[in-house]
Amino acid sequence: MPGGRLTNEDRRHIAAGLAEGLGYTEIGQRLGRPASTVMREVTRNGGPDDYSADRAEEATRRRARRQKQAQPPAPPVLDSGHGRDPQAVHDFTESFTALLEQQGLPRMMARVLACLLISDSGTLTAADLVQRLRISPASVSHAVTFLEQQGMLWRERSPGGRRERYVIDDEIWLRSTLAALRMNDALVAASRHATEILGAATPAGARFESSADFLLLVSESLQKVMEQWRRTSAARSAGRQ
Repeated sequence: MPGGRLTNEDRRHIAAGLAEGLGYTEIGQRLGRPASTVMREVTRNGGPDDYSADRAEEATRRRARRQKQAQPPAPPVLDSGHGRDPQAVHDFTESFTALLEQQGLPRMMARVLACLLISDSGTLTAADLVQRLRISPASVSHAVTFLEQQGMLWRERSPGGRRERYVIDDEIWLRSTLAALRMNDALVAASRHATEILGAATPAGARFESSADFLLLVSESLQKVMEQWRRTSAARSAGRQ
């Protein structure tokens, strides 16, 4: 099922695609999966030259057994008060984490982001994340660095304090979109440059030119959406005063 865990049949399709010489994107399109999911699956199970569906399936089962034995389920992530149902919060945390994974976010990064989003304060330390998610400090550091690069959180220190805190706010998706916009603009520039080098009259050059035109429309649309959001947010803030 698209978005769920890879099945043995999925793995056989991946192996067949690799044998045909297909790239991760093409294989992912056949399966209805992100290319990143296919890439992680192949990379962790021998690479494109040594991938085997049966070996990958067995390795996945072994990892699942080890994780089940070594890591008890993490407790529901809750702040105090508000009369929330702990099990409902826990179930939503798991489903939202899975949703973030489906969007291409690696699982550890998805777990850290979901944990921050569900906290009322929107602020947690590395120690908080280690305790709530039952993961290592190194895993927290790696996940936080990745999320910071994507514009999804930032670091701060309390006045006079030594501990870093990781912070999100209501504009998390705005900053993430800004990061995506910068990458999109870089792709537009690179595609324009490729068109000049390859020649717009050639098939490859025309392909890059078409890509640049499309990506430029995406950038313009994103800029309009963000400007509309800023106006809406400013009006909402003014209404609260």
